[in-house]
Order: sequence, then C-alpha cells, then structure tokens
Amino acid sequence: MKKKRVCTAIVVMGFSGLVAEIVLLRELLIVFSGNELSIGIILANWLILEAFGSFFLGRKTGKARDQLLIFALLTVLFSLALLATPFPIRGLKRMIGVSLGESVGLTTVVYCSFLILLPVSVLHGALFPVCCRIYLELTGRAESLAGKVYACETIGTIAGGLICTYVLVPYLDTFQTVSAVALLNFAVCFALLAARWKRGPAHKTGVVVLILLVFFSGYLLLGGQARAIHRRSIRAQWQDHNVLHYKNSQYGNICVIENEGQYIFFLDGVPGLITPVPDIPFIEEFVHLPLLTHPGPGDILVLSGGAGGVISEALKHPSVRTVEYAELDPLLIDMLRQVPTPLTESELNDPRVRVKRIDGRLLLKTTKNKYDLILVGIMEPSTLQANRFFTSEFFALANERLNEGGILVAGLPGSLTYSSEELKNLNSCIFRTLETVFAHVRVIPGDGRNLFLASNSPGVAAIDKSRITERARERNIGTEAMPPWRIENKLHDGWEDWFAGFVEDGSRKINSDFKPVGVFYSISYWNSLFAPGLCRLFGVLERINLATVVLVLVVLFLPCALFRSRKEHASPAGIPLAIMTTGFAGMLFDLVIIFAFQSIFGYVFSWIGILVAAFMAGAAAGAMLITALTARIKNCLRLFMAVDLAIVGLAVGLPLLFRAVLSCFAGPYVFPAVKIACIGVSVISGLLVGAQFPLANRIHFGENASPDRTAGLLYASDLLGGWCGGMIGSVVLLPVLGLAGTCITVGLLKLASFGVMLAQRGWRSPGG
Repeated sequence: MKKKRVCTAIVVMGFSGLVAEIVLLRELLIVFSGNELSIGIILANWLILEAFGSFFLGRKTGKARDQLLIFALLTVLFSLALLATPFPIRGLKRMIGVSLGESVGLTTVVYCSFLILLPVSVLHGALFPVCCRIYLELTGRAESLAGKVYACETIGTIAGGLICTYVLVPYLDTFQTVSAVALLNFAVCFALLAARWKRGPAHKTGVVVLILLVFFSGYLLLGGQARAIHRRSIRAQWQDHNVLHYKNSQYGNICVIENEGQYIFFLDGVPGLITPVPDIPFIEEFVHLPLLTHPGPGDILVLSGGAGGVISEALKHPSVRTVEYAELDPLLIDMLRQVPTPLTESELNDPRVRVKRIDGRLLLKTTKNKYDLILVGIMEPSTLQANRFFTSEFFALANERLNEGGILVAGLPGSLTYSSEELKNLNSCIFRTLETVFAHVRVIPGDGRNLFLASNSPGVAAIDKSRITERARERNIGTEAMPPWRIENKLHDGWEDWFAGFVEDGSRKINSDFKPVGVFYSISYWNSLFAPGLCRLFGVLERINLATVVLVLVVLFLPCALFRSRKEHASPAGIPLAIMTTGFAGMLFDLVIIFAFQSIFGYVFSWIGILVAAFMAGAAAGAMLITALTARIKNCLRLFMAVDLAIVGLAVGLPLLFRAVLSCFAGPYVFPAVKIACIGVSVISGLLVGAQFPLANRIHFGENASPDRTAGLLYASDLLGGWCGGMIGSVVLLPVLGLAGTCITVGLLKLASFGVMLAQRGWRSPGG
C-alpha cells in the first residue's frame, strides 16, 4: 500500500470532519434561534465527543490486526451517521415539544447538541489514532508520526473550510452536501481496500460493500434524491406547514410559511414579520408615539423590520419626505418580493421609500445623510448580531446621524405585571447605556414591549399625552388600535415613575460591542422563562470578574505545582495539562475572533469556514515545521515552554490589536483591515497551537512506549481543553467579561500551566 494513498485518506478524513462540523452547526443554529454564543457550546460538544472517540474507541480498536479494515469500517459508519444526522436536527423541536418560533433554554442547547452530534463526532475522533497506527506500519517512524498525521488532517480541514464556504453552502443544500461527503469517503475506502483485494475474504467483502455504498451515495447526490429528501425534511421540520421558501444567506436562515393567507417570515427559526395583517397594536405604538413626539418628522431611517407595517404607518404622517429602509439581511427583501401582498408592495414601491440592501449599522457608518428619527426594528439584543444595535458604540454612531432634535427609537421586552430580576437587568443595562450617549431618555412601558426614545432634545422628556393627542388630530393620523384614551394611558406620568423605580436597583453595566452584557441579560431573561431552574446559576455567573478567575486558577493549579515540585523523579504529566490549556486557548481564540467579527460585521455565519480554515492553516504550518525540525531541536521542552509564553503574549495582545485596527483605519479601509486582522490572528493562533502538538508528542513519547497511545492521549487532552473553552467561553467569559477579560483569562490560564511545568524537576525531554 502506497504512503501517498494513506496520506490522501487522512486529508479526506480532515476534510470530512470540518464539513460535517460546519453543516451540522448551521442546522443546529436554526433550531437554537441563531444565537452565536451557542456556537461555542456546539463546538465544545463536538470536541469532547471527538476526544472520547480518540481516547477510548480509538484505543479499543488498537487490538485489531488489520487497522486498514478498522479505518474503512469507522469511515463508513461515520459517513452513514452523517447522512442520518440532519433528520433528528430538523425534527428536534417536535421531539422535545417546543412549538414553532419558540426559543429553547441553555440546558436544552447543551444536551440536545451533545446527543445529536454523538455518533458523528465519536466515530470521527476514533479515526485519528487508527490513522496513526496505519502510518506507523508504513514508515516505522514513531517519533514524528503524530505530527505527520496531524498535519495531513489539518490540510484536509483547510480545504474543507474553503470548499464549504465557497462551494457547498452557496450551491448545495444540507442533504446534497452530506451525500457528497459520504460519496468521497466511500470512494477513498474503496481505493484503499481494492489494493488489498487478494488478502482475504474480509477485504473482498469490504470492497463489494463499498461499491454498493458508492452507487447508493452517488444516486442520492446525482439522481436528485438528496434534494427530494431535503424538501420532505423541511416540511417535517416546520410541522407540515405550507413552506413557500427556505433559504440560507450570509446572515442566517429565512423560512417563509403561509397560513390561511398570512405569510410568516422566520429568521433563524424566530418570527420576524407577518404580512399582510401584522401586529397592529404594537406597530402603531412603535411608529406613531415617536413620530408624534417629533414636531415635524421629515427624514426617517428604519433599521430592519420596516416592511410589514412600520413603513406604512410612518408614511401616514404628512411631513414625512423620505423613509430610508435598511434590512439587516438583504435576502429578506427578495423574499418579500417573491410573496407580494398589498401592504408590502405599497411600502416598497412608494416613491418616498428608499430600500437599501445593506446592513443597517454599515449604512450608518458610511452614509452622510442625517435623519429626524432612527427606528431600530430589532427588538432585543438576543444575539451578537442583534446586539450591534444596542451598544454604546452604535448609539454614538446613531447620535451623529440625527438632526437637531432627532430621536432614536428602540424596543425591549417588557411587562407591567411580571417583574423579574432578569428583565430588570436587561432594561436597566440598555437604559443606562443610552444615558451615556443621549441627554434625554424617555421610556414608555408596556405589556410585551418597552419603548425607548432617546434624544439630545428636552422635548422627548417633556412630551405629554395632551400634546401627542393634539398632534395626532392635526396630522389626521387614523389608527385602529391606538385611540386617544389609549395614548393617555400609555403616557400617564405614573408609568414613567414606575419604570424609574423598576430599574433603580438594576444592572449598571454598560453594553458595548466587545463586552455584550446585553446578550447575557437577554439570554438570562429567556432562560428564566424556559428554564427557570438556571436563574440562580445566571445570577452567580453575572458576578464573575477577573479577581474570581485568578482565585479559581490559584486553587486549581497551585496544589498541582507544589505536589509535582516535591517529587524527586517527576514524570512529564504536565505535558497533557499544558496541551489541554492550549486546546482551551485555541478554542477561545476561535470564539474571540468569531465574536469580534460578528460584533463588527454581523455576518460571521458566512465566514466561519474561512476563519476555521485560516486557523487550521496555521496549525498545519506549525505542526509541519516542528515535525521537519524535530531531529535538529536540541531541547524540545525549552521550545515547548517558549511557545507557551508566545500564546500568553497573543492572548494579551489580541484585544489591543482589534482596538488599534478600529482606531487607526477609517472609512472604506476599516472593514478590509479588520478582515485581514481576523484572518491573520487565526493563522498565528493556529500556528502556535499546531507547533505544540508534535513537541508534546516528542517529549511525552520518552515516557510512553506506545506511540498511538501517546498520540491519542495528547489529542484527547487538546480536545478536552477545547470543550472546556467552548462551554466556559461562550456562556460566561465572552458575554460577562467581554473580549479583553476573556483574553486576559486565557493568558492567566496559560501562565498557570507554565508555572506547573516550571515546578517539574527531575526529568528531561528527549533531545534535551
């Protein structure tokens, strides 16, 4: 069997794993309402399951005589599991009893993603040690085998990230993609076993089975069956409703359902707008109260959610000259055109309406226009994408684009009867963030939604029910659900005092791009509704700070360092620990880059493949470089610890880099500069992580005579650290401590593991 053929199989293994990860991640995000912080949970579960497969299942298969047959068997099972996994994902809400449009709690995200990913991830993780054993049989070079296999697998993941981003996701649906991956895997296994046709009946049986599987997967992909299955599964996912359109964009997923003449647009599984009969009471309050507060609204900007009633109501005011409408996801405009209704057609075709197919925040960043009112149609900072419209940076940008006396309008969940701590903190956080930018903030409480009006004009604070009613009469504003008596009730002085008391002892934290506490409070609020048992946990997590992190690290690592330093002949047990903390750091670097990209651009979903590919490119370069220089390295341990310190330096410098890029570049240059910075940091972090793996294998192999066990242990340690990073980073560090606090935590963690390494004496690494 030729070495090149085995290397090709390893590359395909890496390619298949990355494509499976991205495709299943996108499917799960639709079920989990597009919350980017669940990305960390999903990736963490993927890693821990791969670690289990690598360490336990991979070790169990080591007793088999023919590792090539084991590789083929595991690959076939992995491919079949991948073909089957989209079905339970799309039927998940029905299985757990969650209705359409309803969000799920954090615990549901954790255990559902774990169970669904289990067969695919475990089987893929088991392939790594098997590949190590096959490669060892061919070369007999135990010292560098883990680095070689790791590098080949990483090359596959790079290709997977790029091809998935530019080919598979844009042009193929989920079932077509997994069918293509299965076909590729079956063909590779056939090529491997066909070369050993004469070795016995097991190989011959395997070849025959693989021929059948190749024809089966080819029929699914090329015969149109995968597309048909995709359509049937969508109908099942949406519980047999009439699905008119279902499409992914760079911002997420949009599904249009028709029900008795009503068109419901779901954005990542959450209802976005309804037409032709929208939520009239809410829309009338959201539009008319702010516009009646302004003495003469002329130019209006609507940032997302404008079609389906908001624009129509705004155009009722005779002084309105233009309504500029920017949609967060431009695909939504196309979908509205494909299912026209009298309401949306009258809005989008009115000569006063200017539809902008651009992200609203990007429009504010680049336009020179100024407006009398800016209406934010996103109703809460439930995701990083949405949070970009509730931060101090956005409010400052909006303030610059308002005319004198202009008003910014936003909404948040509210209730006049249900007064929870989570709801209080969410409203208090955004209220105080607005106060840092605007001189006057007026809140109109309501059952379901609180309306926030922010301006530098005292007229917002001084507005009363009589003036609003008079202006409505002068402008001849006809409404269905907001008669004068309702206006008087909404603007009663007592409600303003009630809200002031409501938020008085609420959170005083400021929501920002790189410290999105608004997302944390929004998640806390929804979990209090769907998983009330977690309320106490979120209360504890909110109080975490860097002092807490330092205390935890001291408690965890100081006893370990002291214990190791007192032993006269310490084994290099600190190496797996260091690799685990490096896996933690690698995952956090990935999440920080995703976090920063989404906070700035708002469309990280289309770039996940590119960012992961950049990270893996760096990892491959680091692994291959160290593997090539292994024989020349005199002291592997010293170089290993130097890389540890470099990771600390990257963690400390990462937030400074992003802030420097944003401050040094302006206008059209800032966005390309940020993208280059994200790709560059991904490559560098991958380079450092990848460089440590072959060094760790070289050091630890001196104490462990089994090379495949060494590789499996270190691979599992790396993935276990990544799991911890995904869980802790996505739920606690990023939303609570922000970008800078998360990076400092990574640096402190690596310093702690570095201290444990220093405390180990009495042993030397091979070559040193």
